[in-house]
Amino acid sequence: MFVADIKRVVEQVSRDKGIDREVLISALEEALKSAARKKFGSKIDIEVQYSDETGEIEVFQFKDDVEVVEDPTLEVNMEEGRELDAECEIGDSLGTKMDTSTFGRIAAQSAKQVIIQKMKDAEKDAVYANFIDRKGEIINGIVQRMDRGDIIVNLGHTEGVLPVREQVPREGYRRGDRIRAYIMDVLHESRGPQIILSRAHPEFLVLLFKTEVPEISEAIVSIMGAAREPGVRAKIAVSSNNSDIDPVGACVGMKGSRVQNVVQELRGEKIDIIPWHVDAAKYVCNALAPAEISRVIIDETNRAMEVIVPDEFLSIAIGKRGQNVRLASRLTGWHLDVQSETKYNETMRSGYESIVALPGVGVSLADALYEKGFFSTEEISIASIEDLMQVRDMTEETAQELIDAARQAILEAEAEAEAEAEAEAEAEAENQIEEDGADDAATVTGEVTAETGAEPDNPTENTTRAAEAGTGDDAATEAAPPADEDDVAAADEAPQ
Repeated sequence: MFVADIKRVVEQVSRDKGIDREVLISALEEALKSAARKKFGSKIDIEVQYSDETGEIEVFQFKDDVEVVEDPTLEVNMEEGRELDAECEIGDSLGTKMDTSTFGRIAAQSAKQVIIQKMKDAEKDAVYANFIDRKGEIINGIVQRMDRGDIIVNLGHTEGVLPVREQVPREGYRRGDRIRAYIMDVLHESRGPQIILSRAHPEFLVLLFKTEVPEISEAIVSIMGAAREPGVRAKIAVSSNNSDIDPVGACVGMKGSRVQNVVQELRGEKIDIIPWHVDAAKYVCNALAPAEISRVIIDETNRAMEVIVPDEFLSIAIGKRGQNVRLASRLTGWHLDVQSETKYNETMRSGYESIVALPGVGVSLADALYEKGFFSTEEISIASIEDLMQVRDMTEETAQELIDAARQAILEAEAEAEAEAEAEAEAEAENQIEEDGADDAATVTGEVTAETGAEPDNPTENTTRAAEAGTGDDAATEAAPPADEDDVAAADEAPQ
């Protein structure tokens, strides 16, 4: 059970597995206790001590000194106690060193199992303690295998998992490929620490730029935000605390060398680097570049912006399948509604006309409401009397009348819209019934034709054919010359 160089073994295992020495020594002591109880029973009172000087583990059995022995495994009489310690007295606990070689094979096997289990648990705890502090970093690994779409990555002492949802679309890996990923989370589970990796997380993009751009590591340039559609496009906002350093130029690098390194790592993902601005409206305008912005209407309450762009820049501002405006919204944290100038002007004109259409509202009052931000009857209907009192020459009575009239106009518009929808639905239903009836008639005609083997009658076609036949007979009659009377007589006199 004892080995002369147990101390060296403990230190070597501690280095290789990353397990604390005290944990290994505790595992050995627990294993010897288990072996002793396996051999001598669970009631035995033993103590295990590791000597750091000699590198040995000693096992001691303790028994109480009593007058009458009732349990020999726990008690010893006075005579036997005096043999162990001449100065012992009743009630003292006497310890004797046990010969571990007498534990036997079964006890040794039990001790081995305890050591193995303790080492596994200690190794799991060491891995978790090592990676929990590295959460939020970039790590390199080697693809080990695929598991239901997830990529299992060898990280050295343990394995990491790159789930399908955290992979970049259209990226393919094979066993043995080197991979770079972001440590998104470290979970402490019963089967061991679970290290969740990601290549689709926005922070992965941020850390790649920190690696490539020294100004970011030196805190001269700061990345204020990042948004990604993995594998397709990304946007990052940067700022500088030094007016002499351009944050966008620092991230791009000489001839685009810095940003190209990041693009290559992300397998061709396009990256837009925009300057951050403390003004939210200007920040949004920068985020929607290269589109030109005509005006921005801000709704602080709902944290939303209505962005008006020239008609020729509408598709650029929105982007392919809404990609540009979607990334800009994620980057800035504002809900963005992009409209063309034509549509905006039409909306404003219809809103103005709806206000003028209210009873008792003239052009001057409509203009006054327009100046205070009431652009339609909907906005008037949800306004309070206090809000309308800010309009010049407005009284409480007039404000209440305006609110009531606006609400009534909205109700009438909704009722009219419902009526139109019902009429359209009825018209569609009637058209569908007529189409179904025509299909049924065509089906019946086809069945009759199939049974008789004759073509279906077509009055128009028959009439045409008859007309053609009649026209042919008349033509033949007109083409034949009239018979001469002498010829007729000669024919009659001919011999029979």
